[in-house]
Amino acid sequence: MNTTEPLQRPRSVQEMLARVQHMITPQSMGRALAFQPRASDVFIATFPKSGTTWLQQIVHGLRTGGDMAFDEITQVVPWLETALDLGLDIDGPQRAQPRAYKCHLPWPMIPKGGRYLVAVRDPGDVLVSQFHFWNGWFFEAGSVSLADLAHGLFLNEAVPFNYYRHLQSWWPQRREPHVLMLCYESMLIDPETAVRRIADFIGVPLDAALLRRVLDQSSVEFMRAHARQFDDHLLRDARDAACGLPPGSTGGSKVRAGRAGANETELTDAIRGELDATWQREIAGPLGLADYAALRRALEADA
Repeated sequence: MNTTEPLQRPRSVQEMLARVQHMITPQSMGRALAFQPRASDVFIATFPKSGTTWLQQIVHGLRTGGDMAFDEITQVVPWLETALDLGLDIDGPQRAQPRAYKCHLPWPMIPKGGRYLVAVRDPGDVLVSQFHFWNGWFFEAGSVSLADLAHGLFLNEAVPFNYYRHLQSWWPQRREPHVLMLCYESMLIDPETAVRRIADFIGVPLDAALLRRVLDQSSVEFMRAHARQFDDHLLRDARDAACGLPPGSTGGSKVRAGRAGANETELTDAIRGELDATWQREIAGPLGLADYAALRRALEADA
């Protein structure tokens, strides 16, 4: 990026898309794709804003007994695609076993041979969460509307990495023994069952004391109170300048509401209609799921 002029945040989705391409270098992405995992390695393989940080905290708490001695969660559960850019050794030992990684890769691209923990979330709520995450970080606060982001990013078929293609790739894998797919909304309603299933999946013995500690430390109240440990500041420090972003940010919160249904009040009927139409084209036809509620019922039936 040109650094001879003062850095400014994008003021359109198009400019944002141009800048975000610099977040991950080709070398770091190449290292991620070439990674050779151990059979015990756990990949938290979500689409962004679908409970990724929440799952990182749960997995790390389970495997360590509740360790919070980290500056930011990325230190202890690295984001696979950015690890090289952040100077993190993805092949090295981690604080506890099993090793765990965050990633946003679709099934065809993710390194094979480990275990894969996937959360899915209502697409309208993902869109709303993405908007609040980017607002004030990757675009100037107030310069881009929710409708702008919906049309320019979330519903833009020209964007290769999107919610619908990610779901299309992972859904057929959901019943494989090395995959655990969870519904974000079900986790909110019954976090204890979610933690028990995750502990069993990653091979961590769970007693009452550890269950209570992990539930407490993965609650939205706890994570908000420790927001600095979940705010991606390591990534920002390493990559904001490369993306042409000025230091300091009013956006980018990783722990915001921790609830479901925000799309019902924050999205217009028109945008919800476009989301529904896209679901029919991209998911209902290929996967046979009439709507997100049908997906949720199918996952709960498999539990």
